[in-house]
Amino acid sequence: MASGLRTSFRLTGRILYLTKDSDLLRRQLEGEDLDWDPSIELIDNISTDEITPGWVCYYYDETLADYCLVGLRGGVITKDAIKNGGFQVIVSGLSKGCGSSRETAPYSELTAGIELVVAKSIEKIYGQNSQNIGLLTSNDFSILDRLKAGEELPISAFTEGLDPISAKIVEYGGLFNYNQARLAGHVTPPECETAPRPMNLVEKIIAKHAIKDAKSGTLGTAAVKPGDALFARTDVRFSHEYVTPMAASLFYGALGKEAKVRDPESVFAFRDHLTFLDQIMPEEHVKLGLREQAHSLRDVQEEFCKKQGIKLYGEVERNGETVGSEAICHNKVIEELANPGELVLGTDSHTCMGGALGAFAFGVGSTDMANAWFTKDVRVRVPETVRFVLSGNLRPDVVAKDVMLHLLSLPFFRGGDGIGKVLEFAGPAVRAMDMDERATLTNMAVEAGGFTGIIEADSVTIQYLENRRKQSREELEAMVVHGDKDATYFRTFELDLSTIEPMVATPGDPRNGIPISELEGPIKVDIAYGGSCTGGKKADMDMYATVLSAALAEGKKVHEGTQLFIQFGSQEIRAYAFEKGYDKIFEQAGAKMIDPSCGACIKAGPGVSFAPEEVTISAINRNFPGRSGPGKVYLGSPLTVAASAIAGRIVAPAELLQNIRETPWAETAIEA
Repeated sequence: MASGLRTSFRLTGRILYLTKDSDLLRRQLEGEDLDWDPSIELIDNISTDEITPGWVCYYYDETLADYCLVGLRGGVITKDAIKNGGFQVIVSGLSKGCGSSRETAPYSELTAGIELVVAKSIEKIYGQNSQNIGLLTSNDFSILDRLKAGEELPISAFTEGLDPISAKIVEYGGLFNYNQARLAGHVTPPECETAPRPMNLVEKIIAKHAIKDAKSGTLGTAAVKPGDALFARTDVRFSHEYVTPMAASLFYGALGKEAKVRDPESVFAFRDHLTFLDQIMPEEHVKLGLREQAHSLRDVQEEFCKKQGIKLYGEVERNGETVGSEAICHNKVIEELANPGELVLGTDSHTCMGGALGAFAFGVGSTDMANAWFTKDVRVRVPETVRFVLSGNLRPDVVAKDVMLHLLSLPFFRGGDGIGKVLEFAGPAVRAMDMDERATLTNMAVEAGGFTGIIEADSVTIQYLENRRKQSREELEAMVVHGDKDATYFRTFELDLSTIEPMVATPGDPRNGIPISELEGPIKVDIAYGGSCTGGKKADMDMYATVLSAALAEGKKVHEGTQLFIQFGSQEIRAYAFEKGYDKIFEQAGAKMIDPSCGACIKAGPGVSFAPEEVTISAINRNFPGRSGPGKVYLGSPLTVAASAIAGRIVAPAELLQNIRETPWAETAIEA
């Protein structure tokens, strides 16, 4: 560091290669150093769930260093192994840091002594979180030999290819250091000088929200193009109890104990992740004091919200008993908070679900949110957009979840080409979908490594929002942003949805999608889980009811030896299901209903597995190792989840119930 700037990096510690060979990995942990050899097979798709499993995220301080990478597949890395190993550099394969936006992941590495992460590709949110806290990253494996040879690398080796703002953040060692220099006038973000040009949907929203003058608050610029770096004004900011405490600690630590959130009326908080944690917490975690640690997240969040005047969507009581959350944050953002054309910021990777409304909605980590609380701004590098033009009619037993599992299985995404891209969905098949099915598409854009997902608002959007918002229909229509017809895209895919079969993603990654017809042999199901933000919407309840009512008509119930859980995404969705009489169908079929919470999706509620041999078919959005317990998780549509629960094995809906093939599920649901 010189004059507040980081100028170089030298290797003074050890390099850890996260190898597929568990024995080779173990030997490194025991003290053996390896020389880099391209023939070494490195682990791909290391998710943030593996770096800091859900229970580790109950901590939000340097205790995280103790548990760095304890969730890595294979179970070789144990408590304190990284911290006590003298490692300074970690090396892995494709898509490092996929999945959740939790900043605890890179923070655990940094506090365990890691200063540099090298990987073949690095996921967008993880990479930005790393920059924010001062953890260097690189895709250049040639630097490993240079470092081992004793060369001191200039900081430019780690800023090459970055936008000017990101490069300066790296040089200043983190976002807060950069912003202190920015506020002091030592550094000024570059002005956006892009000339007027045709823009796509996301580019138009960014241009509208671009901060032209930070002092006056002037917004808007003539145009932006991919690669432009700027700060943009947010309309909605929200966090949940996993992240609020860490962000609050950063907020007060950087700005002082009396710091105030700017415009708290546009800031929201949710207790939606850990509502049912006590029901499934293993005894060994209880003995570690994790129950109390988890409860402290709730307490810190409540205190912060009260002090700052932030609306907290908390727990709900019924008949004098706490029964669950008001809503999962993403469901409530669509139900009540976001509008077309807005910029929505959330501390969860599935914030992109809000793109179903035609909003630019994306997830960030704790540091970005703490900064946004103070400034109401967020840094953005204008992303490339990949457009999916969807046409054709879906088979009656195929829904949006199958479409996404098919898209995620494309080589474009499996090879990491989708990292940091916006996924824009368009075409007649999208316009024919209701809001809930559209939300499934945008929700799972992050599983592709994408920046976000978005769908241009139309009459379906406005009809959904009318009477839900304070704005009139005319005012809502005026908020809609349309992309220019001659806008450019990184790539365009055209897909006839009539060609898609019922899909599943095999365990380990949402990108492991295959048609159910290609599964080898019968796969017995121990747990069927229908819920989460992705699988707990009103349309999903229609689907579960469709299959289960048809099964009851044939004298069938949930298969003996299989448990079926159905969890609502919000209290509004629960009320809808009860009004439709679905609760009676679910009960008669043998399903267990659960009030709103993220629950099993985050390994924090009923529906998790407890043994490696257990098999789950789940309607959640991701199935990274350990995500919902130690068992094997297959992802499928709500129709597939319900049908498999009845069959006791993974089946396509029509394999179990012929009338699903003959009658569209929406019509069947109405009859039910």
